[in-house]
Amino acid sequence: MLNYYSYPHTTSKEWVTFVHGAGGSSSIWYKQVRDFKKHFNVLILDLRGHGNSKPKLKDTFKVKYTFDSITADIVEVIDALKIEKSHFIGISLGTILIRNLAEKRPELVKSMIMGGAIIKMDFRSQVLMKVGNIFKSVVPYIFLYKLFAFIIMPKKNHKKSRLLFVNEAKKLYQKEFIRWFKLTSEINPLLRFFRTKDIKIPTLYVMGAEDHLFLPSIRNIVAEHVTSSLFVIANCGHVVNVEQPETFNSKTILFINSLA
Repeated sequence: MLNYYSYPHTTSKEWVTFVHGAGGSSSIWYKQVRDFKKHFNVLILDLRGHGNSKPKLKDTFKVKYTFDSITADIVEVIDALKIEKSHFIGISLGTILIRNLAEKRPELVKSMIMGGAIIKMDFRSQVLMKVGNIFKSVVPYIFLYKLFAFIIMPKKNHKKSRLLFVNEAKKLYQKEFIRWFKLTSEINPLLRFFRTKDIKIPTLYVMGAEDHLFLPSIRNIVAEHVTSSLFVIANCGHVVNVEQPETFNSKTILFINSLA
């Protein structure tokens, strides 16, 4: 089972589960845990191969992961803790996992908060993925990760987020990085399905105004899906919870409380 940390609240019945992105770990939520555990029961976890979660023994010789298998890892923790329903907060690729979980097990999801959400890969993103696929087995993965981090988070005020994710990514093994990178082959069909289906779960997208790769598509999807809303944080890039934690926390806590 995945490594996780839970922080039970003495009176609240609401659970909030945090899901990080590829190359990160539960540690990226350190600026959220203190505020959220004042109000809710909190669960943070390390996805397989990240943080303190080791790849499953049966996956040691597998060359490919799937979004469904990684989503099942999250559900395994939720079921083990007997959490009947939770609000889910994700960042970057973690938002795809949350959306997939909502498709597979909607009864577990009370709301979705999507930070730096990915709902469409534009031309630049697809070129980036193709370049990575060409060189992923011959170039040290950390070089590719640094390149991707800089393209996604290019500005000076994004530096803290870049360094945090690069430092976390250094803890991955080359083979593990390749397994995760191969998930990109699943992204476009999955996202296309998500865009065409408006799932009836309250959803808040929290995006940085400088998230140049992903914000435009989120604006479009929110305009089409009646259960979704968008909050844009000024002077902020892709990793909104790290760059603007106070704004992120206050807005998302307010959103969760509005659903009580």
